[in-house]
Amino acid sequence: MKKIMEILEETLKKAFAEAGYDERYARVTLSNRPDLCQFQCNGALPAAKEYKKAPLVIAEEIVKTLEEDGTFAEISAQKPGFINMTVSSGFLADYINELSKDECFGVKKAEKQETIVIDYGGANVAKPLHVGHLRSAIIGESIKRTAKYMGHKVIGDAHLGDWGLQIGLIITELKHRQPELVYFDENFEGEYPAEPPFSMADLEEIYPYANGYAKEHEDYKAEAQGAVAELQAGRKGYLALWKHILNVSLEDLKKIYTKLNVDFDLWKKESDAQPYIPDMVQGMKDGGYAYIDQGALVVDVKEETDKKEIPPCMILKSNGATLYNTTDLATIVERRKLFDPDKIIYVVDKRQGLYFEQVFRCARKTKIIGEHVDLIFVGFGTMNGKDGKPFKTRDGGVLRLEKLLEEVTEEVEKKMADREMDDEARKDAAEKIALAAIKYGDLSNQASKDYVFDLERFTSFEGNTGPYILYTIVRIKSLLRKLKEQGIEISEEQRILPATEQTQTDVMLALARWSEVVETAFAEQAPHKICQFVYELSDAFNKFYHENKIVTNEDENVRASHTVLSTQVFRVLECAIDLLGLESPDRM
Repeated sequence: MKKIMEILEETLKKAFAEAGYDERYARVTLSNRPDLCQFQCNGALPAAKEYKKAPLVIAEEIVKTLEEDGTFAEISAQKPGFINMTVSSGFLADYINELSKDECFGVKKAEKQETIVIDYGGANVAKPLHVGHLRSAIIGESIKRTAKYMGHKVIGDAHLGDWGLQIGLIITELKHRQPELVYFDENFEGEYPAEPPFSMADLEEIYPYANGYAKEHEDYKAEAQGAVAELQAGRKGYLALWKHILNVSLEDLKKIYTKLNVDFDLWKKESDAQPYIPDMVQGMKDGGYAYIDQGALVVDVKEETDKKEIPPCMILKSNGATLYNTTDLATIVERRKLFDPDKIIYVVDKRQGLYFEQVFRCARKTKIIGEHVDLIFVGFGTMNGKDGKPFKTRDGGVLRLEKLLEEVTEEVEKKMADREMDDEARKDAAEKIALAAIKYGDLSNQASKDYVFDLERFTSFEGNTGPYILYTIVRIKSLLRKLKEQGIEISEEQRILPATEQTQTDVMLALARWSEVVETAFAEQAPHKICQFVYELSDAFNKFYHENKIVTNEDENVRASHTVLSTQVFRVLECAIDLLGLESPDRM
């Protein structure tokens, strides 16, 4: 279905053509002065140069041809040449009624389905998820859900770090603590134990200790690096330990991601790309792209148009060891062979922008990915405390995500202490509201911007917050429940009546923007635009709710119309929060 501004543009194009002007000037936008009008067209200003006329004269000619058009309640020409438009209540109601019949409320599914891989995990095994992992997970999840909603085939990949120094450190520390374990006996020929010799709690203690010790003892760090080399060379005992680390870590990671309502289609790891590296490196050499520089194998990725220095992309260290660059390039090879994607989107800290610029250029230059594939970097800013610095615990440590969820849930429970609810309903509501507080508080900011995590503000039930959005949805659920309890049924044929006051009009105008918002959020990888829409629609609905009787309205037709309008708001809000990875409780 056409967007409302597309319909208005078509109407204006005919008017411009009838008046003898090129229809390309008939572009319609939302008014930047909503106190004066709803939509505007500024085409008379550029047209004036071509037709050697005053812009106000052109605008007046266009307005004159449309004064009797039922689309508009008011259309006027204003100095220096603006065309201000306010649509009629009948036109707007008809438009919303037509949208209501559409399965996606006017959102056009993609004409050509794309295959899109989204890399939005990046957690390291053997380490708990902390607040530094939050933004990648929830921004990536929203981008994934929006792309799927638009009709694309989307593959979300956790892309876990499982092949680096942290594994070597854990193996080394285990060897120091329990040298008798069979994993360290190179002559062992039997089956390794099915049960791991550690728990996740053990790993959470072992890794930080080993990491700190390695920073102060070069010989220990060298031993850990040697363990990594032996692991990657296929030492059986180390491979068995590595598998234990993976299994224990994955169980913990999946538990936390589930609590965040984040779901990956793939749990791929750095190690999965290793088999692709030898052929990839050889291809770079054979193609004349890679060369030796100070013992390392590198590929030049600088371009003549660069205004700053772009260093070469290193493929192999002087000792032949691989790097993150190598693994990320090999992962592109793997994704090309497995999925043949049209787009690969990376949701990563914006401070890694230069790194990904190097990787993308190297992938293009060495032809491991075709020019038709979009490689997209969605760089996000940091989540900061009130001091403006990256969010930390009170003692200066990195806060675990699980702990953050607990703290926010506790805060929400305090604010709900006076609610008359049974324990199960209260627990369900508090968890969903807490998640909305965290995720909406993050997603409502433009991804590239840093933001301050404000527990008090984010958990508020008023203002532009997740709890306020859920409260609006729960209010509509309650309204529909009351109607049902009173035996009031609304016919499926019931239409929304033309608005008789401003709050009704505002709700309909907000609903009319849904399709444009979703399509823009997808095209720009911008979940914050969905958040902005959700807040504006919620705010418009709540004003409508307070200004109009719905359940108690004595006019059956008006009550039915208000109920259908409320139902459509509920429908769109539920869809919108799902794209943000949120869920609404039944009561709160």
